[in-house]
Amino acid sequence: MINIMFVCHGNICRSTMAEFVLKDMVKKKNLDNKFNIASSATSREEIGNDTHYGTKQKLREMNIPFTPRKAVQITKADYDKYDYILCMDKNNIRNISRIIPNDKDSKIKLLLDFSQNPRSIADPWYTGNFDETYDDILEGCECLLKHIEENL
Repeated sequence: MINIMFVCHGNICRSTMAEFVLKDMVKKKNLDNKFNIASSATSREEIGNDTHYGTKQKLREMNIPFTPRKAVQITKADYDKYDYILCMDKNNIRNISRIIPNDKDSKIKLLLDFSQNPRSIADPWYTGNFDETYDDILEGCECLLKHIEENL
């Protein structure tokens, strides 16, 4: 089982979008029984809240299924449970280091570190641009899945 945790600030926009995008990708490849995919936040601001309406709207537009959920914060124990802990931006990496101070196995990365153009994914909570966020997440998930498939 390949265990992937996507992480953003509040766990209602980017990390949930990445979770549902990758779940859809692996299901379409008939690989969903090989993956455990989840998402979480570095902050506690949105704990208990469902996915942001802008993320839901974009997922619907792209015909990507999603389920109701509640935002959660990543824990130190998650480090041992997940093979990949993929953050959306550099601030997430900085903030996660307060929860998981030692990345001894180099699991904590930016999602787009797997792409040809490593970079942060803009937070649509602030930008309002869920299209750009979706494009970046799609790119990251495609590159991540290719990386995993090449290294199985």
